[in-house]
Amino acid sequence: MSAPADRPPAPPPGRTPLRAVLWDVDDTLFDYSGSDRAGVLRHLRAEGLLAAYGGEEAALTRWRHAMETEFAIFLAGELGFLDHRRARARTFLGRPLSDAEADAWFGRYVTHYEACWTLFPDALPALRALTPLVRQAVLSNAATANQERKLAALGIRERFEAVLCADELGHAKPAAEAFGGACQALGLTPPEVLYVGDKLDIDALGARDAGLAAVWLDRTAGGEEPPEGVRRIAGLGELPELLRAVTGFGAPSTIR
Repeated sequence: MSAPADRPPAPPPGRTPLRAVLWDVDDTLFDYSGSDRAGVLRHLRAEGLLAAYGGEEAALTRWRHAMETEFAIFLAGELGFLDHRRARARTFLGRPLSDAEADAWFGRYVTHYEACWTLFPDALPALRALTPLVRQAVLSNAATANQERKLAALGIRERFEAVLCADELGHAKPAAEAFGGACQALGLTPPEVLYVGDKLDIDALGARDAGLAAVWLDRTAGGEEPPEGVRRIAGLGELPELLRAVTGFGAPSTIR
């Protein structure tokens, strides 16, 4: 008799069943890059700064550099979340600011950015489709309070039994301790959990090397062969069928 339609097939003998999906948030479920681009352009126009920083593309490149530089320092534990935001404002503007000035400037950006928040169109349908199949939770490198508020504002917080982030876990992806800590919080072993994220190195390879099943969301569909032990999808619409049809996560992938 075949497995019921609303349950994943039973794994082969000796193989650990898949019980939960852990999700990355930014640029996986939430269109961070699109929301950030729209928000920062609104902000710089309102501040009268676009021309001063070379126009849209030059300003966006400078903004991304400031974000990547200071966020890496935050992940290394050398800056708190608010201090990293202040550093982003100072690095982008290229001039000293008091904490109050940096908070105010970055806060005006946040207002524009949050007005542009949006999910990817395939995010909510995928979350709904997975609900009868597996438990779902979040593992993110962002601050817990920030992700909790974002998920609530986007209307999907109730889809997850836990939101697990680097600031509370004490480790950031791709460290195995981050993935292991998230599995422990769910009361599961790594082989019982699948991780879905958009970054090959931080998400997919980090999850695989920590013993989880790994799915790389590659929305660019660039044609690159995924590494051994990583399954690639071009959109979240592929994920429910993958869970229903594939019983052998961790086996060499036949899906491209």
